[in-house]
Parts: sequence; C-alpha cells; structure tokens
Amino acid sequence: MITVTNLAIQFGKRVLYKDVNIKFTSGNIYGVIGANGAGKSTLLKAISGELEPNKGTVELGVGERLSVLEQDHFKFDEYSVLDTVLMGHQPLWNNMKEREALYMKADFSDEDGNRVAELEEKFAEMGGWNAESDAAQMLSNLGIKEDMHYKQMAELSNNEKVRVMLAKALFGNPDNLLLDEPTNDLDLDTVQWLEEYLSNVEQTVLVVSHDRHFLDAVSTQTVDIDFGKITVFAGNYSFWYQSSQLALRQAQNQRQKAEEKRKELEEFIRRFSANVAKSKQTTSRKKMLAKLNVEEIRPSSRKYPGIIFSMEREPGNQILEVEGLKAVDADGTVLFDNVNFNIEKGQKVVFLSHTPKAMTALFEIINGNRTAEAGTYKWGVTITTAYLPLDNTAFFNSELNLVDWLSQFGPGNEVVMKGFLGRMLFSGEEVLKKVNVLSGGEKMRCMIARMQLKNANCLILDTPTNHLDLESIQAFNNNLIGFKGNILFSSHDHEFIQTVADRIIELTPKGTIDKLMQYDDYIYDEQLKEQRAKMYE
Repeated sequence: MITVTNLAIQFGKRVLYKDVNIKFTSGNIYGVIGANGAGKSTLLKAISGELEPNKGTVELGVGERLSVLEQDHFKFDEYSVLDTVLMGHQPLWNNMKEREALYMKADFSDEDGNRVAELEEKFAEMGGWNAESDAAQMLSNLGIKEDMHYKQMAELSNNEKVRVMLAKALFGNPDNLLLDEPTNDLDLDTVQWLEEYLSNVEQTVLVVSHDRHFLDAVSTQTVDIDFGKITVFAGNYSFWYQSSQLALRQAQNQRQKAEEKRKELEEFIRRFSANVAKSKQTTSRKKMLAKLNVEEIRPSSRKYPGIIFSMEREPGNQILEVEGLKAVDADGTVLFDNVNFNIEKGQKVVFLSHTPKAMTALFEIINGNRTAEAGTYKWGVTITTAYLPLDNTAFFNSELNLVDWLSQFGPGNEVVMKGFLGRMLFSGEEVLKKVNVLSGGEKMRCMIARMQLKNANCLILDTPTNHLDLESIQAFNNNLIGFKGNILFSSHDHEFIQTVADRIIELTPKGTIDKLMQYDDYIYDEQLKEQRAKMYE
C-alpha cells in the first residue's frame, strides 16, 4: 500500500500538481496516463524517494518493500547479471553479503556465530535458499539465457540490460512496484509474458506506459494526470479514452439535456462492462467498473494531432512482389533468407521477427537504401510509397526551421506547410524552431507530416509509435484503420498491430511464415508457436 498525502510538485513557477491525496492499495495495478510533460515519471520518482516533493508525504505500509524499474542502464556494469537481479531484493542481498563477510573471517568469534545464526534464520524466511534459482528463472522468462547469467552487465547490449533491470524490479515479490515504460525494447513475446505475470500479482503496482494494449491488459485503475490534478478512477486506458471522447462530444452539444447525457453515459458503461466481462484480461477479474460513478466521466484537455493520409492515385493490382530475398547483419548473422511474398491490393501487412533488425533491413531494401545479399523485389507501376524509417537522424542535421524543412518534401507555399504542421500540433512561433533542436517525439511528428505530403498509396512504417505519446499513437492508429491503400509495417505496439494488420509475415533465417489472420489469433495459436520456434532453431 502507498499513501500519498498533500503532495505538491513544481519546477520554478510551473506547478505540475498540488493537494494530491491518494491511497494506492494492494491487489490493484494503476496505469498512469497524461500528456507529455504532465508529470507521470515525476510522480513515480516522488513515490520512490528519488525526487523530493515541494510539499506532502509518501508512506508505505508497515514493513513493506518498494521496488523500482531502474532507468540507469550503466549503474550495475561492475556486477554480474545474476547478482544484479538479486540486488532487487535489497534486504536479502544485504543479508547475503554480511553472511559471506562473516564466514570469510579468519578470527570467527562467538559473537560472529550468534550473528550468523540470526542471519541464517532471516535468510531462510526471505526464501534465500531458492533465490538464485528464482532469479535465474526470472531472467530466462525475460529472454536472458543461462549462459549470460554470470557475465558482467557491462558486456550486455542495451536491450539485454533492459530485461535484466526488469527482472531486478520483479524479483522477490516486492509489496509495491513502480514500472516506468517496462515494455520498452521488449519483443512482443516477452511483453505477453509480462502481461501474464502482472495479471497474477497481488501487490500494489503503478505503471507508466505508451503501450495501450499493455495498459488495458494489466490495469485495474487509471491514474489520470490532467488539469494540474491527479485523479484515480476505475477502468483501463480504453475505457478512459472512449469515455473522455464521449464526454467531449456531449460537452460540444450544449443543447443535450442533462438526463439524456446521463442515460448515454450509463449505457456506455453498461456496454463497456459487458465487453470486459468476456475478456481474459486482469481488468475483468478485478471488476474494475463495479463502482464507477457517471460523474467521473469528463472531457480531457489532451490535444490529438490530425493525422490524415490520403491517396493521390488509385493503385493497380500489382503492388509488390518479392522473391528469394536474403539479408545478413554486419557481424555475419543471417537476418532472413528465402523470403518470398506477393502483396495484394488493399492489404495491411505487419512484419515480425525475433530480430528487430530484420524488419528494418527489409524496409531499407525495398526502399532502395540497402542491397540484399540475394533475391529481387519489384513494385507495381502505379505504386507510390511514403516511408517512415526507424532512424530519422539524417533528416534533422539541418539549421532549417520547421516550415522550410517541410517545404523540401512537397509542393505548396508557406501557408500550406504551416497547415500541415498545425495538424501535427506545431503552432505559433513553434514552426520557426530549428529542426536540429527538436525532441524525439517532435521529430516523429515532423516525419509523419512529411509522409502526408506525399499522398502515397502505400505506406511503409518501421516501428511508427517510437517516441510518440499516447495521443499521437491513438490518432495515428485511428487513421491507418481506415486507410484505403496498402500498409507495410513493423511495430512493438500490440493494439496497433491487432487493429491495423490483416496479414502477418514473420521473417526468419529459414524463410517466412505468412498468414492471412489477425495478430491475436496468430500469437495464441499453439501450432503456430511450435512452427515459429522451429524456424529460429
């Protein structure tokens, strides 16, 4: 349990929030949402003690332990992988180090013997005898194989360190758990494992994430940071989004009577509750909507970008034909081989792989930016493409302002360019900012504006939700669902894939798995799981 009393945080004259009084209780997982800069991560830092609030207190239940997902991936470079995970249970780790030091003493005294006896008793109570095997199992579940467990953390890649940090946070069943973007750099299978793991915990958990499916799958309550306040209400992200949109439409319709509004809201809650009851998600088990009050539903202050892709020309029947493609990484690793597929008109295809580099290699090849080790590809003569690359660094090595930068990529005067930038929430003096000082999220919004200028009939998107906030992801997702042309994409966002893709092609070193089906059906099919495993052996 975490009790927050009269919390206030501000930076200079900017007040993030004040008078925050919340009790986070065990058995609930709280999804923390809010616009970029609203103070989501700041709230977690205040609870963990990393940041001192301007006012107020944060208290844990008596004798309870708090665990935090570490963001500093270099902090434990001098330790082994297994020891790093064991340090997640700090009382147990301290016990182990003190016992070890006492046993190493050359002049072991009676007093030392008594202390060791105390430590041994506490060690057993904390599950110390199974600690290493439990830590090893946690690492294996997160994709860190046994041969890596005794390596130094400094030897691991950033993606591998992320998984070790997550194992450290989860290890030892802490009473309270704070997770800031826990799905970053995880593949879809590992995210699925984490969803299942969290669905069975009885601790108090706070999660900040831009992964909507993950929030929906694990959250029993939503913590909304908006209007300079922090509000907790029953329901997951989808419920919050749909209800806030409904409330916004009602607010815009001033003539609608109060009683009609109430009935519409109550009907919405009833329908949403029925859908949740049929699901397998954590939210259904927790009866998240049982005590929801209609008055809790209100419009949000969030702004959603206007992402609208349109086609200048109708595509013909021949889209893209690929035969025998092969790509090899710089270290000689085969990313994929013997890749054959034919894209048909209107299809929206997600490409998957255990190695994210495989999708990037494919997209770079079919966009003419990289040469394949073998094979050919051929675009139809009517096809025009717009490409959103994974790495956009080269586009922003410039002193140009946003208007002049965007003008390079399409016809139109300054007013037209400002209009496109305005859709992407760049307004006023912002459009005169130099592009080389933009944040990761701002760069992505510029790249999306660039794509819209092309009016292409085939969109190629390499992990398009990177650096975007939930509002931009939602707007992007909504438009792609209705796009009439072809879409070829990769993504770590489960909801994005599930709602956009109608075909799945998995790239492996032994060829492809190619299925006309939805993503959920693909990943939960037991026969396909076995087939996929064999393709990577």
